[in-house]
Amino acid sequence: MHYLRYCAMAAAVLVTACSQPAPPQATRPTPPTYDIVAQIRAAGEREKSAIEVAPLRDPGVQGLEHAAQSDERAGKYDDADAKLVQALKLAPEAPELIQDRAEIAVRKQDYPAAEKLAKQSFEMGPKSGSLCARNQQTIYEMRMQAGDQNGAMAARTDLGKCHIAGPNRF
Repeated sequence: MHYLRYCAMAAAVLVTACSQPAPPQATRPTPPTYDIVAQIRAAGEREKSAIEVAPLRDPGVQGLEHAAQSDERAGKYDDADAKLVQALKLAPEAPELIQDRAEIAVRKQDYPAAEKLAKQSFEMGPKSGSLCARNQQTIYEMRMQAGDQNGAMAARTDLGKCHIAGPNRF
C-alpha cells in the first residue's frame, strides 16, 4: 500500500515538474535590421543649430581619430576603440571622442557601454548642436534595444532640445 502511495506521489511530482515552463534564458537582444550607427550620425548631420562647438585638435589626436575611422570601416572595432582610448589620453576632456567610442560600442553590440559613453559625452559636451544630437540619438537607440519605450521617448524629447535656433532676421 505504501508502495502505491509512493508511486502516485512520484507520478504527481513528475507531472507537475513537466508542466512547469522552462526558466527564461538570458538572451542577447536581436540586432536591428537597420544600421544604428548610421542613424546616430544622421541625427548629428541633421542638427543645424545656430551654435556649434568645434574644438581645435592636436595633430596627434587627429591622426588617432582618422586611424580609428579606418579601423571602423575595416570592421576592426577593437582596434578602433583602442585608438580612441589612446586619443583620450592626449585629450581627456574631448566629449566627441567619447561619443565616437559609444558608436564603436554600438558596432560591437555592447549596448550598455554605448549608452554609458553617450551619457558621459553629453555631460561633458556643449548640450547643443550635432554632438548633442548624436548623444541623444545613441541613448534613444539603446533604450529602444532595451525595450524601454519611456526612456526612448525621453531621449527623443531631449534630442529636440539640442537645437538652438538662430536670431530672426527680418
